[in-house]
Amino acid sequence: MKHLLILIVAGALYLHFYPNEEVTQFYNEQKQTLLNGFSEFSDTKVRLKSDKIYLDLESQLGSFSVKEVEHLKNVSLTRDNVREFYYTICKTEKRDIVFHIKNEQKVCATISRYVSML
Repeated sequence: MKHLLILIVAGALYLHFYPNEEVTQFYNEQKQTLLNGFSEFSDTKVRLKSDKIYLDLESQLGSFSVKEVEHLKNVSLTRDNVREFYYTICKTEKRDIVFHIKNEQKVCATISRYVSML
């Protein structure tokens, strides 16, 4: 056990004073992966439940076509989908090819109410 500890300390000292780019890059990638995993499970912030967008627009779905409703379900499937739609469609001049302009504005307005929770 004592020898193992000496090897670990010697390895750490060697890498500290003589860094290797490949090892450092590998270490940083693994560390970031581990931190992302921990933050995903230990996230204590209030987050948007992705189907909240669909539930808020449920009373207005009469003005949506069947294709638009399916696309709305796909957009509100995950929080990442909602975030991607908001930042690529709602925050830019780009139009979504599935939604009618009025319906797209309704979706964007609904997402805008919850943007702080994305």
